[in-house]
Amino acid sequence: MRINRNHLVVYVLTFGVFGILNTEMGVIGILPLISDHFQVSISAAGLTVSLFALAVAISGPILPSLFSGINRKKIMLLALGIFIVGNFVSAITSDFTVLLIARVVPAFFHPIYCSMAFTVAAATVNKEEASKAVAKVFIGVSAGMVIGVPVASIIASATSLAYAMLFFAVVNIAAFIATLLFVPSMPVANKPSYGVQLRVLRRSAVWLSIAAVIFMNGALFGVYSYLAEYLEIVTQLTWNTISLMLFLYGAANMIGNIIAGRLLTHHALSTIKRYPFVLGGVYILMLFLGQFSVPMVCMILIWGVLGGIGGNITQYWIVTSAPDAPEFANGIFLTSANMGTTIGASVCGLFITEMGAPYVLLGGILFVVLSIASIYPKISIEGRLEVAHDDR
Repeated sequence: MRINRNHLVVYVLTFGVFGILNTEMGVIGILPLISDHFQVSISAAGLTVSLFALAVAISGPILPSLFSGINRKKIMLLALGIFIVGNFVSAITSDFTVLLIARVVPAFFHPIYCSMAFTVAAATVNKEEASKAVAKVFIGVSAGMVIGVPVASIIASATSLAYAMLFFAVVNIAAFIATLLFVPSMPVANKPSYGVQLRVLRRSAVWLSIAAVIFMNGALFGVYSYLAEYLEIVTQLTWNTISLMLFLYGAANMIGNIIAGRLLTHHALSTIKRYPFVLGGVYILMLFLGQFSVPMVCMILIWGVLGGIGGNITQYWIVTSAPDAPEFANGIFLTSANMGTTIGASVCGLFITEMGAPYVLLGGILFVVLSIASIYPKISIEGRLEVAHDDR
C-alpha cells in the first residue's frame, strides 16, 4: 500500500511540473495575440517568455537552497499558489507591464517547485527506482511543451486571451488541490547547511557537469528552436505538416522520458557515454537528408526520443555530482539547462544568419562535441576517486 501511495505522489508531482511548464511554455502559442491585445511589438510580447527564463536562471542556484530546510509540501503549495495568482492577474490585466510582473514573479518559484519535485520523487521510492521516478516527473516537462502550447493557442483563438491565461490557472489549481490532498507533510529532518551546499561548487566534477548540461541543452534546444524554420525552408513542408511534426517530436520526447528512466536505472554510465555520439549521428543524417520528408519524419521521431532521454541525463549528471545537496544541485541543473537553451539558440541562430537554415545543424554538432569534452573528463575524475577510495 505504501508503494502505491508513493507512486501516487510521483504522479501528483508530474502533474504539478506540467502546470508550471504549461504556464512557462504555453504563451509561445499565443504571442501574436498578446502583441495585438496589449498593442506591443511581437518582440516585446516575447519578453513574456525570455524574462520568465531569465528569472528561472537567476533563482535556480539560490532559492531552492534557501528554502531547502522548510517542509517541502508547504513550499510546493506556496509555489503553486503564486503561479495561480500570477495567472489570474495575467488574465484580467490590461497593462503590459503588469502582465510582465505577473509572469516574472512566479518564475522565481519555478526552480523551487521543480527542484523539490525531482528530489521528492527520488526520495519516495527505493533507491534503485529513483531514476524512473524522476523520469516520470520529466514527462510533466515534455507535456508542458507538447500540450500547453497548442491547447492555449486553441483556447485563445476560440474564445479570448484571458481564457487561455485562465487555463494556466485552472491547471495549477488542480495541481494545488492534488498536492494538498495526496502529498504527505514532508518536514526536512537533516537540512544541509548553506556552507555544505555551496562547498559542492569546489568539486571539479560539478563544474564539468554544469558544462555538460549547458552544452547538451545547447545541442538539443539550439536546433529545436529553429525546427519550424528548418522544416519550412529545407524540407519545404506546409505549416499544417510542420505543426504535426512538432507534435510528433513532443510525443516522442515523452516516450524518451520513459525509456530514460529504465536506461539510467540499469545502464547509466554506458547510456551517458554513448548518448552524445548517437545525437551527433542523427544531426549528421539530418544535415544530408533534411530535404527529404519521409526520412525527416523518422529522424524527428528518433530525435524526439533522444530529447527526452537527454533531459533526464543532464539532471542525473549534476545530481550525482552533488548527492549531499540535492535541492541545490537541482537548482543548478535548472539554471544550467536554461543557460544552455539561451546560448544554444543564439549560436545556432548565428549559423543560420551566416550560412543558411540547413547549417543550424552544424551548431548542434558543435555543442555535441563540447558536451563530449565535458562528459569524459568527469568520468575520468570520478574513476580516479573511486580507485583512491578503494585503496584506502
